[in-house]
This record gives sequence, structure tokens and C-alpha cells, in this order.
Amino acid sequence: MLFPLYFWLLFAAALLISSIGFKKYVWFISLSYGFSIAGEGLLMLLFYGIGQKLTLGTVLCCILFAVYGCRLGGYLAYREMKVKSYNRNMNGEIKKDVPMGVKVAIWITCALLYTLQVLPVFYRLENGSGSNAWTYIGAVIMLCGIILESAADIQKSRAKKTNPKRFVDTGLYRLVRCPNYLGEMLFWTGVFLAGIGSVHGWQWLLCLLGYLGIIFVMFSGARRLEIRQNKNYGNDPEYREYVKTVPIMIPFIPLYSVEKYKWLVA
Repeated sequence: MLFPLYFWLLFAAALLISSIGFKKYVWFISLSYGFSIAGEGLLMLLFYGIGQKLTLGTVLCCILFAVYGCRLGGYLAYREMKVKSYNRNMNGEIKKDVPMGVKVAIWITCALLYTLQVLPVFYRLENGSGSNAWTYIGAVIMLCGIILESAADIQKSRAKKTNPKRFVDTGLYRLVRCPNYLGEMLFWTGVFLAGIGSVHGWQWLLCLLGYLGIIFVMFSGARRLEIRQNKNYGNDPEYREYVKTVPIMIPFIPLYSVEKYKWLVA
């Protein structure tokens, strides 16, 4: 079945968690993102634990959803509440007066995307396929994505404490300019691969929409960051050399800028 009952329950949970965005617009795509994924992972453990469809591989994937979401949501909440420089930088980028109709549309769209993103694991459970090699390969890649993103966030926080006015080009930031976004994409690539051998027919289309959706969001975020950094550091010769030699998102792929791609708006 394309949209079984548990799909709608996951969507309802994402809607409920994402509703925090009505308090602060940016939370639709920040805090609610991480916590929605965590909630969906825990709900799948509950739903399919009752029906005894869980296997070791699917349990690992669901736990990784919860770990990923709680870590990301917790990190973003801390940054939102404690890091003054972040709030100063974001004040000029966040719209203050957003019409209610626009908020509702973004709320529903975000909740739907968060639901589509977990579908490869969801359909593996719903279809009763158990675990295969792809489940474990996907789980390992998911874990690597969490580790990469976590390490990048920690390295950036430490570098900013040492020199808050300088761009970060140490550690993982020597490899790519947005290693945290790379970790995100790695995580969701693992999720997508975890569905191989279980997802069938039109189910793949929904999984692909979720995967491509979050990849688009990551490149859109990289573009916003690039524009902000060019504004802040564009007069620094070291920064100009850095952006010419270090890829923005994917290692060894000579894509050094996405600023000109105006269609990357999310």
C-alpha cells in the first residue's frame, strides 16, 4: 500500500512537532526538522514493535533516526538560545512578518518532507521485508553521516571560540567548506540505500522525492551560507584563496560556488 495508516500517523506526528514554527518562523526548518525525524524513528519502533516486524537492521536504523534527530535538534536549540553571534547574523536573513497562509503552507510542506525522508526504512517495515545487506550498509552510512556532521559542528564551535571573527578553514573544513551539510547528505544517502530490496513500485518515487528534497535543501543552505560568508569575509585574501581551492560541498568535486544558482531557494 502506498499510504498505509502508519504513514499518516508519522505525518501527523511531524505536523505536531513542526507546529513550533508558528512561534518562530525559522523553527519550521531547524528545530522541528531534527525533532520530527527523532519522533518518527521512535514511533516506528513503537508501531512495528507491537506487530513484531522489527529486525536488528531496522531497529538500528530507527535508533539512528532518534540519535540523529535529537543531536541535531539539541545542537540547533543550544545555538539558537546561547550563541549570540549566530542570532546577530541571522537577524538580517529571517523574515519578521510572514503571512499566516505562508506559514501554514511551509508547515505542511516541511512536515511532509520530513515524513518522505524516512520512507525507505518505513516501507521496509511496512512491507515486512526484514533486514538484508543493504539495511546494514545503509545503517553504517547513516552512522558515518552522524559522526561527520557532529565532528564538523564541534570543530566549528571550537574555532569560533578561538577566533570568532575569522572564517573556519581547519579540520574537516579543509576538505569541504560545508562538512556538516556533507554529513547530512551522507546520512540520508544511507537511509535511501537501506530501502533497496524492500521498496517496490511507486513507493520508490516517494522515497526519491524525500531524498532529492533534502539534497536540494542542503545545497540551498550552502548557497545562503556562501552569500553570508562572502559578505563577511570577501575582503580577506585568505578567504578568497580558500573558496577557490576547497569545494563547497562534495570532496574532490570541483564545485567551488553555488551563489549564482538562484533557483537554489528554500
